[in-house]
Amino acid sequence: MEIEGRDFMNTPPLKTVRFGGNVVATLAKFKQGDTSDYELLKHQLADPDIKDAQIINWLQEFRNCVTQLSKDHEQLIYVVLRLPWLGRSPAVVEEYLAFLSNLVSAQTVYLRACLKMVVSNFTPKRVKICEGGVDISDSDDDDENLPRNFDQCHQALQLIARYVPSTSRFLMPILTENFPFVQKSSRTLECYVHNLLRVAVYIPSLRRDVLELIISRMLKLDVSASRGEIEEVEENAVQQEMKGEQEEEGLFDMDEDVCSVKSSPAGTNVMVHPVAERLDTLMVVLLAFIKDMCHVNGCLDVEQTKDLYKDLVCVFDKLILPTHASCHVQYALFYLCSFRLALAEAFLEHLWRLLQSPSHPAVLRQSAAGYMGSFLARANFLPVATVRACLDLLVPWLHLYIDSQDSGSRAYCDITLHGPFYNACQAVFYTLIFRHRSILEGDMKKGLAYLQGLNLERIVMCQLNPLKVCLPAVTNMFAAITRKYQLVFCYTIIERNSRHVLPVVRSSVGGDCVSTNTNPLDSFFPFDPYGPLISRHKTGCSDADEDDFLRGETPETKGVMGMTPGSYESHLHSPSSVGSPPIAFLQRPF
Repeated sequence: MEIEGRDFMNTPPLKTVRFGGNVVATLAKFKQGDTSDYELLKHQLADPDIKDAQIINWLQEFRNCVTQLSKDHEQLIYVVLRLPWLGRSPAVVEEYLAFLSNLVSAQTVYLRACLKMVVSNFTPKRVKICEGGVDISDSDDDDENLPRNFDQCHQALQLIARYVPSTSRFLMPILTENFPFVQKSSRTLECYVHNLLRVAVYIPSLRRDVLELIISRMLKLDVSASRGEIEEVEENAVQQEMKGEQEEEGLFDMDEDVCSVKSSPAGTNVMVHPVAERLDTLMVVLLAFIKDMCHVNGCLDVEQTKDLYKDLVCVFDKLILPTHASCHVQYALFYLCSFRLALAEAFLEHLWRLLQSPSHPAVLRQSAAGYMGSFLARANFLPVATVRACLDLLVPWLHLYIDSQDSGSRAYCDITLHGPFYNACQAVFYTLIFRHRSILEGDMKKGLAYLQGLNLERIVMCQLNPLKVCLPAVTNMFAAITRKYQLVFCYTIIERNSRHVLPVVRSSVGGDCVSTNTNPLDSFFPFDPYGPLISRHKTGCSDADEDDFLRGETPETKGVMGMTPGSYESHLHSPSSVGSPPIAFLQRPF
């Protein structure tokens, strides 16, 4: 008994008193209609100041009569499941895990309740903070016990899955229901997504569904803020910070490099745009997971990588491909393909099959063409041989399409009739804009012979008139390059098209005001540079960092900001980006 050092007057007595009988006796009385001890038991279990010794004592008694805890005792079980076991002493955690194992084994009716309890702890607890007399609810991000709590949650899930083989069937709907609203804090979303991916490691049958759930939520964020909007907000923040610094220092040097990119006014790695910050945080977690799942002790595991590729391609087909104008989420597959050329070629072949298949909806075929062209143009890890092989598929297909239409009644410019054709044309033009130098370098004579053999003039001059509907920036760049190498002379057609009435879009505010639709294909380039979400990690920008194509100049292949196999290395700034899958990713600190 410890007496020395105890302040009798100022120390309240320890709460070790129990009222009522043991659990077995209480359940017997309840069965006979006497609920007094039963309600007293629930009250004692719900005590916020309950001690470790009391929890252990109660749980041991519950384990001894677990077969009696039928559906009639649902309210009592729910009180037990709300016991504060996480972060307690090892003895409490061990006893609680043993109780869960016994409960789900003997009473599977409580499986969902147990799973919900565990999953509810996948995010930091909400705490109330009083600011200016107002109570504000916020997540407890400073809780140092988060890593330990998450580990204990996953330990509980693994035990449940071991004792109940059908756990995965019940778990996935619960994971979906508990996914935080996408407007929650970056920290809350990061913790939940990280824990979802941990589940996918030890219950691999759920991995595809988990990836689908995560990517579906990320796409909601992605399409809610355009790349232009994010860039504008970030640039304005940088300018405001620079202006403030200049005013503070009394310096107004107009010769300073005003394009330096800083991450935020506070100089931290936090995006100013709230949606961009959430999306960036989740992308870092997802890419770290992909890297670690594919590498064991720093070496690529081919079989594991293939399996993950199959899962991601399925999610791509179901969610990403039909989503118009997503700017960032698709880089998960891009990044995975950078690990091995065979994966990149498999992805291109997959897109090619989608494009040429008449059984798929035209909108998906058009999207596949856009992805194919953007991937060929931006993936610096693709050798020129692969680019040429894809052009050797695309260009003959365009010629065959022209053959089938030139003598028909539909041989005129119409996007609704020939959408996949026009998108395939734009994919070829876009690829040549970025890859013509690599095709020509080394042996200019052979390179020119190859480009001449594509017979691009026939495509440009055909009655379907692809230059009329392709993005003007693509058309103008393609025209400049093909004129330089005397492959095609596009300017006569461009001038003729400009004299004709182009498709127009009525003003959104009503009235007679109309504006020219300069993007009739509604095209976007999914693998354009990642933008500020990546550049925020740089100390500044230079001409080489900017996108030549967006500046209207002929792009150098070396200057394109497409991702290389190692280009994400410095951006996965968490320890989870190194090491073997189950260790590196799972031990990521919070």
